[in-house]
Amino acid sequence: MIKIFFVYFFYFFSFNLYADGIGSETGYKIPRFVSIKSNDVNLRKGPSTNYPIVLKYTIKNLPVEIIDEYDLWRKIIDINGNQGWVHKDLIKGDRFAIINQNYNSPLQIKNKPQGRVIGTIGKNNIVKINKCLLDWCSISHENKQGWIEKISLWGIYKYEKINIPFYQPLINQLWKIKLNLPFLAFNNIDSDI
Repeated sequence: MIKIFFVYFFYFFSFNLYADGIGSETGYKIPRFVSIKSNDVNLRKGPSTNYPIVLKYTIKNLPVEIIDEYDLWRKIIDINGNQGWVHKDLIKGDRFAIINQNYNSPLQIKNKPQGRVIGTIGKNNIVKINKCLLDWCSISHENKQGWIEKISLWGIYKYEKINIPFYQPLINQLWKIKLNLPFLAFNNIDSDI
């Protein structure tokens, strides 16, 4: 009898732990990063148009983090710590990030992880995330591409990996032995990104 009690207790306790990290409306993981769909999005105090507007986002593709869900509304937090609710139709799953390094000089863009510098990009620029390894992300900005260290991005979790092909370990090994094959790197550009 006591064993059965512990089995049920463990089952319900572990289910509740799991449920806390899953959105009640979508079934997706919470928290998770998404981006603003347009350049005219209202952040509201509560999950309805009856609540007052806290602020207006005017930058398309701005990354935000969903921290709660209610009906058609998502509670988000932005890079500045602003929290509020936006309608689900005003956000998208496409992944973008903000350059967020702790120093004012431009961030170096490389042709591959730990590769040669092909350009720079300044703080607060929004970049599209193409792929993320453990420590590096492939990004795009204004039709240019390259790799930057993940630690300099806001909009992706520390251990998150994105769009990694099954053959990525082979590519990593080729990078380590310093083969500079054109199909392993993005565009070799020498201008600022």
